[in-house]
Amino acid sequence: MESGGSPDRPKAPSATPRVSAYLYPWDVIGDTDVVSRLSSAGLEHVKVAAAYHSVRAATPQHPQHRFVTAETAALYRPARPAVWAGRRLSPLGAPWTGVEDSFALAVEALRAGGVQTSAWIVLTHNSALGRDNRDLVVRNCFGDAYEWALCPANEEVREYAALLACEAVRGLPLEGISLEACGQLGAPHGGHHDKTARAYSPLGELILSICCCHACQRTWSVRGLDTGSVVAALRAASEVALHSLDATPEDVLGTPLATELLTVRQRHLDVLFDEVLTELATECISLPITLHAQPDPWATGASPGLTPVSACRADTVLVPVEPTSIHSGEVIAATRALVPGNVDIGAYLSLLGSLGTADIGEYAKRLANAGAAELHLYHFGLANSEQLEFFSRLTSLTR
Repeated sequence: MESGGSPDRPKAPSATPRVSAYLYPWDVIGDTDVVSRLSSAGLEHVKVAAAYHSVRAATPQHPQHRFVTAETAALYRPARPAVWAGRRLSPLGAPWTGVEDSFALAVEALRAGGVQTSAWIVLTHNSALGRDNRDLVVRNCFGDAYEWALCPANEEVREYAALLACEAVRGLPLEGISLEACGQLGAPHGGHHDKTARAYSPLGELILSICCCHACQRTWSVRGLDTGSVVAALRAASEVALHSLDATPEDVLGTPLATELLTVRQRHLDVLFDEVLTELATECISLPITLHAQPDPWATGASPGLTPVSACRADTVLVPVEPTSIHSGEVIAATRALVPGNVDIGAYLSLLGSLGTADIGEYAKRLANAGAAELHLYHFGLANSEQLEFFSRLTSLTR
């Protein structure tokens, strides 16, 4: 797949950012008014979850229900036996939608109403598969398994992710692909009635997010590192991090070791991304790629740290920013500095909080001035009637 391009052919800047929103398949199925609500909000492009992690989602605008519980991560397409047979990692279905191919049905309904649709695909965040295949998940330096986090150092994980992306979009008229969790997840995880908030400093969470699974340790060994010494250094650093508010990984691990560990993680991300793009190209699927990422190279999670290679291969790099934060423009500008001129920057922002509509226009302008060519609004299906006003207000200011 030809994604990204040469930095010496920059895209012409947009006068105003392009705006899109996010939906789940169940937000569309059974709701004949969803297209009219999108139209009223000025939204012509949406990203719909085609493969997603477990979630309990509110549906305040839906005529038939108020909550949907997706009990496991799932592919919202039929899982074809010929593709997945014999593989340890294969996607689960989504019986809670009541239909077999809920993503395709949602795409069909939206396109019939004139709404452009892209596929939103979550790759390595899968607690169900992690529980059943604990040798393939991220482990910290104490041996704790992060069952929600499939580690891309493993070939089976990368093959699963590449096939998942292809199977999610096959045969559908789509505008693009939005890849979330295309890399390694870490210690933070909003699930299991989570009781970990503020137990560790940000640096402590970062250290506890450095994967020490067997596949990662094999890579360390190939690069000449002594695995026992690395694990011991990480354990010691995690203790120091309990009392160090301003220290960096380089401070507590030493620059040489920190650099090696970051390089290993980035190479695993790059190989994962390459295998996804290669599989799509093999299946003659040529769609613009949006990559969820962050400028902080140590970041893990749904938007892992951007690498020099991945920065050049996406069509859009999508960066999470805090609504109305004065620092959001700085995050966008930092990303713009890392990405070639022909790759767009998108700002991924939640409109589900209590926001002052009078401030939204100025906020959007700051993001655009910092380099955001796209605004991705989370999450139209979760929004109540008051929050829908934020979507309408923002889109009206960018027309």
